[in-house]
Amino acid sequence: MRRTLPILVALLACLASIHAQASDRVALRILAINDLHGNLEPPPGGIRIDDPTDKDRKIRVDAGGVERMATLVKQLRADHENSIFVAAGDLIGASPFLSAMFHDEPTIESLSLMGMAVASVGNHEFDEGKTELLRMQNGGCHPIDGCQGPHPFTGAKFRYLAASTFDKTTGATLFPPYAIKTFDGIPVAFIGLTLKNTPRLVSPVGVSDLEFRDEADTVNALVPELKAKGVEAIVVLIHEGGFPTGDYNECPGISGPIVDIVKKFDKAVDIVVSGHTHQAYTCNIDGRLVTSGDKYGTLVTAIDVELDRNTRDVVSAKANNVIVRTDTLTKDAEQTRLIADYQRLAGPIAARSAGHITASLSRIPTDAGESVLGDIVADAQLAATQAADKGGAAIALTNPGGVRSPIIRRDDGSITYGDVFAAQPFRNQLVTMTLTGAQIKAALEQQWLDPARPRVLQISKGFSYTWDNAKPLGDRIAAASMTLNGAPIDPAASYRVTVNNFLAVGGDGFTVLKEGTSQIFGVYDVDALYAYFQANSPVAPPTTGRIVRLN
Repeated sequence: MRRTLPILVALLACLASIHAQASDRVALRILAINDLHGNLEPPPGGIRIDDPTDKDRKIRVDAGGVERMATLVKQLRADHENSIFVAAGDLIGASPFLSAMFHDEPTIESLSLMGMAVASVGNHEFDEGKTELLRMQNGGCHPIDGCQGPHPFTGAKFRYLAASTFDKTTGATLFPPYAIKTFDGIPVAFIGLTLKNTPRLVSPVGVSDLEFRDEADTVNALVPELKAKGVEAIVVLIHEGGFPTGDYNECPGISGPIVDIVKKFDKAVDIVVSGHTHQAYTCNIDGRLVTSGDKYGTLVTAIDVELDRNTRDVVSAKANNVIVRTDTLTKDAEQTRLIADYQRLAGPIAARSAGHITASLSRIPTDAGESVLGDIVADAQLAATQAADKGGAAIALTNPGGVRSPIIRRDDGSITYGDVFAAQPFRNQLVTMTLTGAQIKAALEQQWLDPARPRVLQISKGFSYTWDNAKPLGDRIAAASMTLNGAPIDPAASYRVTVNNFLAVGGDGFTVLKEGTSQIFGVYDVDALYAYFQANSPVAPPTTGRIVRLN
């Protein structure tokens, strides 16, 4: 008995110590998504992951849709006293027909129903400009199309955050820079950021009175302010990302902007939820947990955090990307009702026949940067503006980012207006302008302004050129190779060229196109594509080769 007493005392002391440590910890679960892009329904293709039985193979898993996402969010929040649902931008914009038809009001309502708390602003939130984004937050009818939905649009129940986006007139941020949420007495700050290059990714007119500041500098400047408010735990929601090489819950060899940004962050930053690059990863970068949840609502990231009651800081954080599986998750009734309400209005329009295709039309580019669907879109825009009274175009150029989704062939080859809209969801107006041959070459040279993410314009039939990857920036286009219907492009001659209004005002960095003269505005890009399919069905995938790459 004398020997066992000291052992018992030591055991009790150990248990007391463990209990004390446990009581000094607060568990928090953060659920995160990014780049939903208005995909209320499961996206075609689901998500591609490593085959569990063979890591050298990829398999496709059907995933996504807000009905199942809402169910998963509820499941992941269950039995967690402290939880929050957040996002890292591009919740709207470049959306499928069901959401885009109503200017993404259904998506904002869907996420509000799910209990989203805060979200950073992505570049696509600015697709329709600052004023429209403010309407997404505050509600009200669309200024042109009015109130189209089944009920009044009251705006987001969650709070957009925009720490690095400043109004040039007032000097204030467009939305609050951060939100502080308290969990069991411990404050946690969520800072929201969009990427610094947003003005180059959206129509410059829509953000002309806004300034997008450096991401890391913005966060680091806020740290002293947050600490003065007693905040030690800091989570950054940033719409910028990286490119890993592993599976959806791994992070080998990650590269891209997010790596340098995270390394520049003040050490006070504990967790980074990222997006923009449409990748899935859970990483440790510079000692911080960094996550991203793929795209189109196929994943929900569950981040389990331990907070220390004494220091009020993050003790540990680990993440798990959970697939929104359509085969195992049930549909949430509230989300189903919401979708049904909008489908009743949108369904007849989306179901209109657009024609037929002989094979699926891919948006995946060749090594030269040309895609099958990109060729067809450019051809459609040329056809819509070729007549003298429509602009007299000889060439059409379109940005690859505007070609959003492939058009997949059904068994009978039929396609609908909804399919066409998914491929061209921005409703950009066509603009035909006069450019010299020298200006066309100069515009094409701007395709590599960002060497890490070149934007090779899709070109219409009859136009062709060669570019050399070994040449320096600004001198990659072989001028002698530029031809129109077999004839060399004359640098001094004038040509009528059609682009969309996004490019016409310098979007994607194509500032040379702002020099175009004698502009004539035409139909919307989606209407041009719809008319092309109707006039030319069945449409077959064209043979690529309009753009030739050397080296």
